[in-house]
Amino acid sequence: MKNITLYSLLLIFSLSSCNPLDENPKAFIGTSNFYNTTEDADAAVLSIYNAINSTTHTLYNRLIQISTEMATDDYEAGPRARNAHVRALSNLTHDASNDRMLEIWRQSYDGINRANVAIDKIAKNPNLNSQKDIDLINEAKFLRAVLYFNIVRWFGDVPLVLHETTSLTPEAINPPNTPEADVYAQIEADLIDAEALPVVQPIKGRITSGAAKSLLSKVYLTQKKWQKAADKSKEVIDSKVYDLFENFADVFNVATKNGKEHIFSAQFKGLTNWNGNMLASTAAPTSVPGIAGDQADALHTAGGLFQAFAENDKRKYITFAIEFVSPTDRKTYKVAPHFNKYFDPTTPASPGQSSKNTPIIRFAEILLINSEALNELNGPTTEAFAGIDRVRQRAGIDLLSVTSPSINKDDFREAVFEERRKELVYEYQRWFDLSRRGPDYFVARLKAAGKTNAQPKHVHFPIPQRELDLNKNLKQVPAWRDKVN
Repeated sequence: MKNITLYSLLLIFSLSSCNPLDENPKAFIGTSNFYNTTEDADAAVLSIYNAINSTTHTLYNRLIQISTEMATDDYEAGPRARNAHVRALSNLTHDASNDRMLEIWRQSYDGINRANVAIDKIAKNPNLNSQKDIDLINEAKFLRAVLYFNIVRWFGDVPLVLHETTSLTPEAINPPNTPEADVYAQIEADLIDAEALPVVQPIKGRITSGAAKSLLSKVYLTQKKWQKAADKSKEVIDSKVYDLFENFADVFNVATKNGKEHIFSAQFKGLTNWNGNMLASTAAPTSVPGIAGDQADALHTAGGLFQAFAENDKRKYITFAIEFVSPTDRKTYKVAPHFNKYFDPTTPASPGQSSKNTPIIRFAEILLINSEALNELNGPTTEAFAGIDRVRQRAGIDLLSVTSPSINKDDFREAVFEERRKELVYEYQRWFDLSRRGPDYFVARLKAAGKTNAQPKHVHFPIPQRELDLNKNLKQVPAWRDKVN
């Protein structure tokens, strides 16, 4: 099985769930007689992966970009983004009726429910006690942690549901908000369990011990648990399992996917019955013959992101494209800067069939997490410089320790944030980074970029009104409450 990848297994799972309906079935498989083999358990865990990036507008196949990144200083709704809810997010005029908020809430809890079912059913079956079965439980816990980590940052206090819903009592189907601190405690517990996963998986793209440690370091960082973030990120660095690609382009090349820098990625394979990366289509131009771009995701030019890159920064023209060669007439067409990380030149007529993966967490981010945490603990020490300098060295720009050897703690913090901004463009990071800095920072950055509707409440998103209407135990995010709620 060494050549099998995660998307291959997901394809098998997907196809097996799409057979024509037999109106006179010979047998019925329910949950009571499904979870009896390791193969059954594996299929259940694959369904969680399937929930987050299986098709267009699933969480890691553009939905997070639509739902959160639009509301930052680096992105805006492009000319082909016609949905009024998307444009409202881009302009920060959204409210609790926004359909994108409803969709990220719904899909997140759908994935959480799949994880809960898998964890409960595998753990309770005495026949499922092999190391593989234990690993499957921990994979499900990791994925549950990813989903809760997103929604607790988006919405603050959210319902913490940890088991399959088996009753229709009001208490079971109407869970109340859980304090943010308790949600984070559960995320940490799930990731600590997932640290027991194998260091290397036989199937590329599946979760490893290193992925659990890496995400845990980010969870600690987000909560300002600086020592734990520094220690856990150092553990990943010292493991020597991961490293930077020498060539930044290899982070996104199809031939090098799931390579040494990739810790956990959303898997894509275009031109198959599986799925392609929609971010390639929604960022591609509409003005070049033969390239069927959608241009629904656009660079917010007033934010200054493109100009923030030095001209000799090797990341600049991998992250952005300012010209495209038409596959139709072979002419070169100049364009305004377009996001370019996921554009697959082998599928210009159908950019959404890109086979490029989207990193969810990669080694460059671990280096920056380590530098940020160490600076918060002790200021810009030699050790704190090490991580950010490795990232800058690969980018071909001057080391921070050379350009600013006497930098102070506050300026070092800003340098790390600016490095994150440039290193992680279009990787579902910017909104989370801005919001964790707090309302004052968030509002200042957005207003400086011309998004004058920014308010302190925008460091969270409103819980969807439909959910509040259905569940009377659920309370709106405090900053978003009006007289009715």
